[in-house]
This record gives sequence, C-alpha cells and structure tokens, in this order.
Amino acid sequence: RRIQISTPHSLGILTNSTPPSSAKFRRGYDAQVLKPLLSFLRSTSSPFVVNPYPFFGYSIETLDFALFRPNPGLYDQHTKLLYTNMLDAQLDSVYSAMDKLGFSDVEIVIGEIGWPSEGDIDQIGVDVDTASEFNKNLVARVDSGTGTPLMPNRTFETYIFALFNENLKSGPTSERNFGIFRSDLTPIYDIGILRPTFRSSDPVYNPRSPVRGSSSKRWCVTKAGAET
Repeated sequence: RRIQISTPHSLGILTNSTPPSSAKFRRGYDAQVLKPLLSFLRSTSSPFVVNPYPFFGYSIETLDFALFRPNPGLYDQHTKLLYTNMLDAQLDSVYSAMDKLGFSDVEIVIGEIGWPSEGDIDQIGVDVDTASEFNKNLVARVDSGTGTPLMPNRTFETYIFALFNENLKSGPTSERNFGIFRSDLTPIYDIGILRPTFRSSDPVYNPRSPVRGSSSKRWCVTKAGAET
C-alpha cells in the first residue's frame, strides 16, 4: 500500500561502461549518493530509474547496433556474452554498477528513451523513418520479455521520449524533434500505439463518456457549478 518514489538518472553516473561487465558508478557518487539511494529504493520496493539513450551514444559505425538492426555485436570477454544492440549493453552496464554495490535485486525502469525525427544537416540516421524504426524496434524489444544477457527474461517498464515535439526548446535541431506528434498535435509517425480516432462530425461521440460499447469502464466528472 506504499506509494513508490524514485528519481531518474542519465548514464553520466557511469564510468568504464564498455564492456558492460566493467561498468561502475563514478567515484564519490557511488558510496555517498547512489548507495544510500539504492538502499532506500530497496526498502520501499521502488525502482532505479535510468534514461538510456542509444541516440547519444551512436556513431556512423554503430548505427545498426543502436537501431536494433543486424550487426556484428559487442562481445564482453569477461562474461562471454554477446550484445546485439546498444540498449541491452546500456542496461547491463547499469546492472553491473548496481551489482558491484550489492543491489542487483533492485528493479530497473527506463524513464526516458527515444530518437529524433529531424536533426542538423551533418547528422546521420536522423529522419522520420529512422525514428519510427527505432521506436518500433524498442517497443518490440521491451515487450518480448527476452531481457538482456545479464538480466534474462525481464520486461522493463519503459517510457518513450517524447509524446510531442518541443518547438520552443533551445539547442540542436534534434532536441526539438523527439516527439511522435508535432507541436500542433498532428502525428509524425505511428509506432503501433495510436487508436482509431472518432470523426468530429459524429453526433454520438461525447469525450466525457466511456468508450461506446464498454460496460466496465466508468468515471466521474465534476458537477457544473460545484464548489472547490
């Protein structure tokens, strides 16, 4: 009955992350920040939230590795495990760092992950088709239950960044184009999560009512003129 609470982390908390088995938390953060945090998460059955972004770690040579395409993979000589995509390697790097502190039992949640549909002219692999491909492959991967080489048969709760483009955000072009919808609410591409929309001329449709034909889903709305 307890409410879980956590906080997200970029992969900047890691050092020596390649191969995954060599990963550990940065000195100073490991004992003074992350160890007590992980102790709290364990005691409250809360997850450790990380934001792995293959987009920020790829190069021309590793684009296929980042996009879940067929590729030679990354071999970890210490564990004798082969990594076929960058996300698995990133997650296992986090797991290895947690394991070194004695917290391999704490669940990992992917708080942010995504791929932009538009970038600057010198960027390779940044377009609508590639963004759609990455997110479709991501959904298939995390839903498969395959897990990672060090965490087999695991399904990771995952949040895609982002629902909408941030047209007023500063920085490189890609920073404004991670959304699967434009800022005007129109879809850029579909990764298989969109539902059919109602026609605006449909006189029966009421956005404050349950989906038609459903007898199990109901909710309340505030009474007009009700006090706070």
